[in-house]
Formats: sequence, C-alpha cells, structure tokens
Amino acid sequence: MLMKKKILIYSLFLCLGITNAQETHKRTLMLMGSRFDITVVSTTKDNANKYIDIAIAEISRIEKLISSWDANSQTTLINQNAGVKAVKVDLELFELIERAVQISKLTDGAFDISYASMDRIWKFDGSMNKMPSKEKIKNSVAKVGYNNIVLNHETQTVFLKHKGMKIGFGGIGKGYAADKAKALLKSKGVSAGIINASGDLNTWGKQTNGDDWQVAIKNPLNKNKVFALLPIYEQAVVTSGNYEKSVTFNGKKYTHIIDPRTGYPSSGIVSVSVLTSSAELADAIATSIFVMGKEVGLDFVNQLKSVECIIVDDSGKVHYSNNINKSN
Repeated sequence: MLMKKKILIYSLFLCLGITNAQETHKRTLMLMGSRFDITVVSTTKDNANKYIDIAIAEISRIEKLISSWDANSQTTLINQNAGVKAVKVDLELFELIERAVQISKLTDGAFDISYASMDRIWKFDGSMNKMPSKEKIKNSVAKVGYNNIVLNHETQTVFLKHKGMKIGFGGIGKGYAADKAKALLKSKGVSAGIINASGDLNTWGKQTNGDDWQVAIKNPLNKNKVFALLPIYEQAVVTSGNYEKSVTFNGKKYTHIIDPRTGYPSSGIVSVSVLTSSAELADAIATSIFVMGKEVGLDFVNQLKSVECIIVDDSGKVHYSNNINKSN
C-alpha cells in the first residue's frame, strides 16, 4: 500500500512537471510600419498570448508617442512649433530626445534625430539619372543640426530653433520599443524571450533547454553563408543592411543612409551588426557606423565599453571589433 502511494505521488510529480514545462511561443505581426517577431517562454499558450498582447500594447503606445506621422503625437507638435515656441512633453519623450542628443555629441553628428529636416533630394527607386549639384546637396541639410535642439529640464520642454526643423526617430524608435517591451515583460514575470523589431533585437533569459539564445549573422552578399553564430544573454543585437537601396554614379555606389552633416549618402559598407545592452543604443551606433565608414566606425566602437560590432564592407569582407568572440 505504501509502495502504491509512493508510485502515485511520483506519477503526480511527473504530471505536474509536464504541465508546468516551459515552452517557446512566437507571434509575427506588423507594428510601427515594420515586422515584429515577439517570442516568450511560458508554461501555457494562453499565458504566452496574454504576454505577447501586453508587448504589442506597449509598442503601440510608444509609436503614438514618437510618430511624426500621427497628427496628435507630441513629436508632431514639436515639429509644428519649430522656430515658434517650446513644447512641453512627457518625461519619457524628453529623456529619449536627451539620450539621442548625447549620442549625436558622441558621434560628432553622424547620428542626428534632426535628420528629418533633410530635403529628400536622393531617390533610390531607379528614377535618378545624375548626381544632385553640390549646392543642392549642401542646402538639403541646412536645417539639420542637433545643436539646435534646445532642452529645458526645468520646464520639460523641447524647442527646435529654426522653422522647418524636424526630428524623427527612424534611427532608434524600433530599438527603443524593443527595449521597453522587454522591460515590461520582465516586470510581469516572463522568464525569457526575444523582441525582434525588423533586426532590432533584444533578449532576456535563456532557451527552454537552458542554452543561451543564438543569433546568426549572415553575409548580406551571400545570404546562405553564416559567418558568426553568437550566443547572447540579456543583450541586444541590431543588424542593419544598406545594400537593397542604392544608386551608382561615376562608378561609385551610394546607399540610402545619408550623412546628416554633409547630405551625401554613405558608401563602402553593406551591413553592420552591433551588440550591446540596449537595442536603442545599438540602433543608433549601427546608423553612425554607416556614416563614419568602417575604419572610423571600428575605432569608435573599440573605444566604447561593452559594445561590439561586425561590419561587412561592399566587397564582402568581414571586419570585427576587438572584443568580438569569433570562435563562435
């Protein structure tokens, strides 16, 4: 009788173990005009769906805050009042803009959220048949300049000094959303997951087998070739490509990421992957590297603590920052 009771208890533990087994659940959808893949580790599909819905709501909330297309967003209000008056904003948006300005200073303007002020003189849809003039290129960035974004901590206001100035979060918005969705799900008790915002990816926890999440870095010029398989834990990885939209003049290829300081498109790099603690930061650094070029970009990253990068140049050669573990 005692033996039967032990067997029954043991069987009950086995059933409980199976019932409480952690499983990986994923949903893919369009948010912020881009593809998002939201993955969570949970004991049941119902719980997973509940958590994924929470992440979606958070990402949608952020989009309403930072969108320059939404007529009612605070970002739109800032742009509408450029050269007119300062606009009081939520602390969250104020701090996001403040961090963006700090990155601009760090990169000497290679990253600049006032890039939205640029005239769109470059076309990457096949319609361009000649280079814009030097004067036109110079004038296209006349209203760009992070130094003309005035932040007042006391009043929590943002003022763009010149009429026609605009800010936009195309360079960090999806990364910021990935960071915020991750933080919210962690606070709800989700043990592990991935928020992947079209290549702006943030992870936490581990896979259900106890292993770290794995990120494959592919060569964009040979998509069947993986040149790095990186284990990541509590880390963000942002991979940006610059090879699908381009024009060629006088034998030189120009791609769609524009240097906000000069108005000229970046060249020489087709892909950048950045690894660090924040997808927002990784997103901004990846954009900056395209503008800086591979030599300056690598030197810049090598001076930063806890930031790593992999660059693929336009000849397909792979370049690594000093602290990347290439043995993986």
